[in-house]
Amino acid sequence: MKTRVWIVIFAALIAVCLPLAFILGRLGGGHIANIYRDGKCICSIDLDSVTEGYSMTLDDGEGHINTIRIEPGSICVEDANCPDRVCVNTGRITGGSKPIICMPAKLVIRLESRPAEGFDAETGG
Repeated sequence: MKTRVWIVIFAALIAVCLPLAFILGRLGGGHIANIYRDGKCICSIDLDSVTEGYSMTLDDGEGHINTIRIEPGSICVEDANCPDRVCVNTGRITGGSKPIICMPAKLVIRLESRPAEGFDAETGG
């Protein structure tokens, strides 16, 4: 009798959680890597549409050079000429709220979710 009750409870949880997980996954959209220099977005890359890895070099014109490596679903600073190389040591980011920051180059790379199609949001301030 106890086993049958647990099976029913487990089945009910699965019946509720699977559709919910699917819906929440669809609402999240995709991952966009936004690259900011001195607070201004200089580049946006849709990491979900990247099929082959590539690198790009960013030069701020003041002697700070960062080589960015873009792979499907992830991004990192591959090389930099800053003295502490914190940006390089941060490694790859694939999600979450942890950005890559290079203070000398005033560079920030942040992953953000792309709004799912059919949804629109406005912010006021």
